[in-house]
Amino acid sequence: MAGNSCSSMLAGFILCLCLMDCSKEDQGFPQMTLDPQHLHAAQQMLTDVMVHDIFSPPVASRIYAYAGIAAFEAIVPGNPAFRSLAGQLNELPSGPVPKPGNAVCFPIAAVHAYVRTGTRLIFSEEKMDVFLKDLDEKYLKAGVSRMVLKHSADFGQAVADHIIAWADQDNYKQTRTFPKYTVDENPRRWQPTPPAYMDGVEPNWSRIRPFFMDSARQFTPPPPTPFSAEPGSPFFQEAMVVYRLQGDSVSLEEKKAIAAFWDCNPFVSHFSGHVMFATKKISPGGHWIGITGLACKQAKADFDHTAEAYARVGIGLADAFISCWTEKYHSELIRPETYINRYIDSKWMPLLQTPPFPEYTSGHSVASGASAEILTQLFGEPFPYKDTVEEAYGLPPRDFGSFREAAQQAAISRLWGGIHYPPAILSGSEQGRAVGQHMVKNLQTRNL
Repeated sequence: MAGNSCSSMLAGFILCLCLMDCSKEDQGFPQMTLDPQHLHAAQQMLTDVMVHDIFSPPVASRIYAYAGIAAFEAIVPGNPAFRSLAGQLNELPSGPVPKPGNAVCFPIAAVHAYVRTGTRLIFSEEKMDVFLKDLDEKYLKAGVSRMVLKHSADFGQAVADHIIAWADQDNYKQTRTFPKYTVDENPRRWQPTPPAYMDGVEPNWSRIRPFFMDSARQFTPPPPTPFSAEPGSPFFQEAMVVYRLQGDSVSLEEKKAIAAFWDCNPFVSHFSGHVMFATKKISPGGHWIGITGLACKQAKADFDHTAEAYARVGIGLADAFISCWTEKYHSELIRPETYINRYIDSKWMPLLQTPPFPEYTSGHSVASGASAEILTQLFGEPFPYKDTVEEAYGLPPRDFGSFREAAQQAAISRLWGGIHYPPAILSGSEQGRAVGQHMVKNLQTRNL
């Protein structure tokens, strides 16, 4: 009995060594593997590919969520301070654990899980494959053994397979075959807008399984102002606010700059003769995932806390878009551009190109409100930072004193851009904050 006990203790001790933090140089785990820059680089690559492939804001949020969850689940077995999302997120079962005896470097596994999950959800897979191959070469040159790299990559792949199997059950694939949005002559209902007159984007997004909300309508906003074409009616007055950009002291040039900074419209179309081409831009979710990366770097968050931040913000964004899109295709409200051209000024154009989906509520307001609450929980308030996310798209950085301040500016930018009435912004901001606060209070990523 004593011999068996000693053997069991020795086996357990060896297993603990194999699952120890990969800062231990003598296990073949160089310090560089702990650097969160590799996860940041993976996130940026995924964003670049999504911009290239032109994913809609709801679909982009779904991709960020699953990739972030995969990375987080891959680091949980190596850090007892963190708690798995299994059993917390809707229908997510417990995932794989490293095989006994395998020396796994969890940060390497997390990057592999992130990239492999993202790769399964985008089109330009070869770009992600090249990125991961190049990163693995860097690990090897830094001194990671081929055995450790293989064990870590295999575990990351196992986590990715687990997350993708779960993602396959969220009804996304089924919605690809559902009917498109139909247009009729009802004057209050949304209609396609110039210049491309695109079909309504993702009219069935309410059918996607939420991540943490109990249903797509858990955070339903109040209804929009009743439609009316009568001059002087409340709805007409709201349209006039958009038309005149009135009600504040901000200069027109500053409004234009703020509207452009937060445009984040992947559907901007241009025409030259008979040729149409698109300006590729980041999605609203991509902007807030970028802000998450900036915050992690500024706060000097370690690898595990960086993975936690990407997962939490990704989940919040995904549920925010489910909540918002559910309302959009419930209220089906006409956009300001259509209303103003029809009832006020036929030649008026908004500062920003109108996105191809109904007006109420504002997607930017909902997504920003949710993200700001989650980031404030993670990094505190105030949190002064310089937002450089849009520099890659030709826009200068902007300074903010907090995430909530940034969310407020993102929301009002939609009014100044001419694409939302005031209630969509106010109600959308409240809707987003409710989604974010629900996560802050109830989703546990750390063991208390």
